[in-house]
Amino acid sequence: MNPLKKLISLFLIILISFSVGFGANDFVKSLDSKKNITGLVNLNIGSENEIEKKADFDIFWDAWKVVEDKYNLEPLDYQEMVYGAIEGMVYSLGDPYTVFLDPEESEIFNEDMKGSFSGIGVEIGFRDKLLTVIAPLKDSPGEKAGLLPGDKILEVDGEEIIGMSIDRAVNLIRGEKGTKVLLTIARNGLDELKDIEVIRDTIILKTVEWEVEENNIAYIKISQFKEETTFELDNEIDDILAIDPRGIIIDLRNNTGGYVGTVKEIAGRFLDRGEVVFIEDYGDEKSIHKTIGNKRFFDVPIVVLINEGSASASEILAGALRDNMGVKLVGKKTFGKGSVQELKHLKDGSSIKITVAEWLTPNRTVINNNGVEPDFDVEMSFEDYENNVDPQLEKALELLK
Repeated sequence: MNPLKKLISLFLIILISFSVGFGANDFVKSLDSKKNITGLVNLNIGSENEIEKKADFDIFWDAWKVVEDKYNLEPLDYQEMVYGAIEGMVYSLGDPYTVFLDPEESEIFNEDMKGSFSGIGVEIGFRDKLLTVIAPLKDSPGEKAGLLPGDKILEVDGEEIIGMSIDRAVNLIRGEKGTKVLLTIARNGLDELKDIEVIRDTIILKTVEWEVEENNIAYIKISQFKEETTFELDNEIDDILAIDPRGIIIDLRNNTGGYVGTVKEIAGRFLDRGEVVFIEDYGDEKSIHKTIGNKRFFDVPIVVLINEGSASASEILAGALRDNMGVKLVGKKTFGKGSVQELKHLKDGSSIKITVAEWLTPNRTVINNNGVEPDFDVEMSFEDYENNVDPQLEKALELLK
């Protein structure tokens, strides 16, 4: 495996996507001949004869010719036809996290890593094949408009998105600051669909925040694992240690993940050097990932908060701390996004985000579709949200007393 490979989160944040730097695949420049289209799909699966044994490409070319000869409503856009063919090929895999991004979508995907973006500040993923709100970011337009974790998004500005890829849906929801988007949602407990209008705005996200709770307990909130997250935490560690905390609460609720390198670095601040953070399972091959950096917290009891919005890299960190240190997890079972994506850049600026593996905790617990179970199952109701009551945090404080 490429040592520079990073983990892409489960989820596209609306206007935050986690990009990963990999070498580009060399794709052909044109589709002037059948030979060229064979080259396009030849992804290390053998010679042209071997490919033709796996699939009948004559059917593709027959269909291409029918469209070229018969369609006359408007001029054909051959490049869009190629993109559509690739998108259909990727869609046929049945994996919502394997997607094709055209050059414009790829540019958006990469630029969203710059730290500030325009959108509604809501993280989404698939649950039961429906686009689901994983978590609205704190103080985001989506949160202020009333979106909640678990809301199922069915329509965007009146357009049904059931069956649509996550990237296409994101492109509908994203937009310029000050513009409006109307989301039609289904919510547990509501008998009817609900329309929520959100006004897009600029979102600037700090991924690490901390404060002192009662009994001198340090509360550390990590909202994502971006490139700058380790730097942000390191900038706060001396101040955290200065209070000589009696305990630490790491809040990973609604953290939908990020870079694998970052989660290994963050784990390295709490675990000894060389301890296993997670295991990538490629079927016949397994790759073990260990901590990076120097441990900074010694002999301080830790509790981790998780919920249904904790996914991807946050599930890795929660599992690593429990399996290695016996850290207790409080809250609700996590989302269960335990698959690993690589971003492969294509020659024309488009890209494919493709699932290559799934990951396991150090004790080889499968995360994908299962989630991570808390040691203490504590509900946080809608009324708790409205009344600013946090029973999960209260339970963590109780354990650290």
